[in-house]
Parts: sequence; C-alpha cells; structure tokens
Amino acid sequence: MEIFNAYAENRKFLFEKNLDDFLTQEQYIFNMSKSIASEIIQKYEPIEEVKQASQMSFEGFSRFLCSSDCLLFSKEFNNVYQDMHHPLSDYFISSSHNTYLISDQLVGPSDIWGYESALVKGCRCLEIDCWDGSQNEPVVYHGYTLTSKLLFKTVIQAIHKYAFITSDYPVVLSLENHCSPPQQEVIADILHSILGDALLSDILDDFLDKLPSPEALKFKILVRNKKIGTLIETHSRKGLDKHGKIEEYEEYEDVDPEEEVHKAKSSRLVITLTDSPEKETESKTSAGLAFFRKKKVKVALALSDLVIYTKAEKFRDFNYSREYQKFYESNSIEESTARKLSKLKAHDFILHTTKFITRIYPKALRADSSNFNPQEFWNIGCQMVALNFQTPGVPMDIQNGKFLDNGGSGYILKPRFLRDTETEFNPQKTPEDSKPVTLTIKVISGIQLPPSIHSSSNKADTLVIIEIFGVPNDQVKQQTHVVKKNVRYTIFDNKNILLM
Repeated sequence: MEIFNAYAENRKFLFEKNLDDFLTQEQYIFNMSKSIASEIIQKYEPIEEVKQASQMSFEGFSRFLCSSDCLLFSKEFNNVYQDMHHPLSDYFISSSHNTYLISDQLVGPSDIWGYESALVKGCRCLEIDCWDGSQNEPVVYHGYTLTSKLLFKTVIQAIHKYAFITSDYPVVLSLENHCSPPQQEVIADILHSILGDALLSDILDDFLDKLPSPEALKFKILVRNKKIGTLIETHSRKGLDKHGKIEEYEEYEDVDPEEEVHKAKSSRLVITLTDSPEKETESKTSAGLAFFRKKKVKVALALSDLVIYTKAEKFRDFNYSREYQKFYESNSIEESTARKLSKLKAHDFILHTTKFITRIYPKALRADSSNFNPQEFWNIGCQMVALNFQTPGVPMDIQNGKFLDNGGSGYILKPRFLRDTETEFNPQKTPEDSKPVTLTIKVISGIQLPPSIHSSSNKADTLVIIEIFGVPNDQVKQQTHVVKKNVRYTIFDNKNILLM
C-alpha cells in the first residue's frame, strides 16, 4: 500500500502516467512502448469501471505485482539463448534419481506420473531400474524392496509421449539393468518399437570420435547402459539380427556397506587390503581398505548396441580415467564417495568432468527419498546430479531455479572454467583476480501466503530467508524480521538486506 500511495495522486487509483513512473523508477523498465501501462491495466484491473477509465486500483496493482510479468527472473532467459553446439559434457543436465518412485525408496508406490512430471519439468536424464518380470515382460521397481512394479513397456510409452513437450533437447534413459539376457532383448525390442526414429541407435557421421552436442541430438532419446565392444563395432553390425547373441565380461563391483543393509540378497564378499589405485576408488584407497564383489555381467548384444554415446562405465580413479576412459563412457558415483573425492581431489575431479559425463546419485541411506544439495557437485562440473524429484525442499528449489535458465531446456552450458581441460579452478579456493560483489535485496510484502500445515487458523508468523548457493566462499544467508500472525497481507520493514 505504501508504494501504491506513493504513485497514486489521489491515493485511490493509478493513472497511466503514474504506472509509467512506477515502472521506470521502481522496476527499472526503460525504452518501453507507450501502450505498456494501458496493456497492464487492461490485463490486471478487475473493476470494469476503473479499467474503462484507464486507471488501476490497489487490487489491480497487487495482481500485477504478483503476476508472472513481475518475476525476478529475466524474461530473456525464458528462451534458449546459450550455444547448444558444445559436446554434451559441457552442460549441466537436469537429472532424476529412481524416477519411477513418487514416495519413499522402500515401500512406496511406483507410478508413471514420476516420468511424466519429471519430463514436464524439463528433466533430461531419467532412471529406470529394470528387472525380469513374469510372462517375459520386464518390470520397473526398486529391487529387493516392497515398492510396487510397473511394466517397462508402459514406462517407455509414457516417456515417448512426454519426452519433448517442454524441451526439444535429448533425453537420456539411464538403465539400472538387472534383467537376464532374454529380457534384455525384450527391452531392446520395446525401445525400438515404441520410440522408433526418436531412438538413437547408431553413431552420427560428424561425431565419430567426440560427443555430439544437444543441438545435434534434438528430439533424440539415448540409452545409458553397459556396453560390449566399441562404437565402430556397433556400427558394423547395423541391420544384423542380434537376437540370441550374448556377451559376458567380469567386473569388480564396489560394495557400499550402507547399501548392503537394505539388500536381502546374499552374496560373497571379498575384502581386499590394497593400495593399488587401479582397483579401488581414491576415497577408499586413502583409508587403505576396499570392499569388492567379483561379478560376471551378461549383456544381450541387441541392447548393448543401442548404447551409443552414453556407455555406463564403473569409476575406478582419476588416473585410470585419464589413461583409459573413452569419450563416450560416463561414470555414476554415489554422493558420499563423490563428496570425499571433491574434498581430497577437487582439481582432479574438475579435470575429469571437463572430458567425461559424471552422474552423482543419492546414497542408499536416503530411504525417505531425501536429497542432498546439488550445488556442491555442480561446483566441480558434474553434469548429471540426480535428485529425487518427488521430494520438495531446498535441494529441489535449487534444482528448479537453476534449470529455469536457458528456456527450461534442461541443459545449462557450464562456465568456461569448468569446460577448460587445462583449468586451474578449485571451488575451495578464491581466485586471486576475483572481485567481491554485494547484492542488495529489499523484501516488501507477501500476499495470500499459505499458513503452515501445523497452524490451526489462517494466521501464522512469517519471515523470508534469502540464501546464496555457490562455491563455499560465496554462500551466505540472511533473513527478514518476523511478521506476526498475518499471511493475507504481510508487510516487511522495508530495510535493505545485504548479501556480501
């Protein structure tokens, strides 16, 4: 009301000139058309007589301030404006963990809505846990738990329908594949039959030895899974019948003691004392103790050959990746391991992510589907930081806010210092040439705020917390004073909040 009265000459209505003054002096909108004030009045003024007089009441003014036309987010970022011709590894990619779950990780339901909702929000990397089902129909659920099951076929039908509603850019299906070879072949057949030409099933002519760009992969769906052989070998088999052809290889699998608590499956555990970086992740090497499970993996060639630029490859250590990892191989690293590596080997981690797509996923103890702060892994260039999209809270607020940028496409070009293969950037250190910036924010008011679910009335105490997330030295939090028992029109004290 204070702002309205400052510009309303008669303290009852704003004339077009008054609204023009407000837009230039308070909203910093310059070079606007002569008709903009009139358009705003016609759009937001609810009282017909006032509208016909080209004036605006306080109610209309309030509606305008709370509308999408007054979002803090600049309209220029509502469209794709970044260069989309860089390789995939140069982008942050909106990613979901266990996308089929809409509640907890142990007994909650699996639902197609998880995929539909994530895609509508611009998510570009979906996770699908695949298991053998009855009647030769693969199913999707969280293995060794009481979560309900979905048919794999139904999941792919939903993805095909919603994949490109929000964004034209590629979708990655990250398969956690527990299926037998025969049902892996069923998976391959389903992907072919439902996705059709949208499925990327062969290398692109211009990208034989490097990752393609989001632009080159528009309207394409990629499969992320284990793979046998090279891309060239896959290309040479194009058009051949691969049914019944199975390949097998051995790999050593890290055993996470936390995860084992949640698994009923018994397995032989091999405990190895070693200092060899070739056999364990660096975070565990530093402790001198590694837990391994030797595992034989069988892959149906029909499914393997659908993996083109997104082969899932076990992360061993940074030295091994520099020496042997191929450009189309990507790693998944559990959050606790990634956090240790980011503290002990931050610079090595960043150099790794300049070349290879790295996916971070929640630790097994997050049975309640809680999330970690994704910013700590964006700080080191990790492209796919997978969150539980069904769980609201600060981590998902950060995720949603970040991926509003670049037209909500699900792809954000990483800053140059996280793309440069010779970068010296370290998020733990402040660059010598950095210049501090002070952000000043004035919180004015809130209108029609929902009361707390714990409130027995429509009255609640209100405050606003403003927080900056970034590298450790940039993180800061401030808050307004508390406004007592008023959520309908909450007026704050007009003091500037400084974030330095």
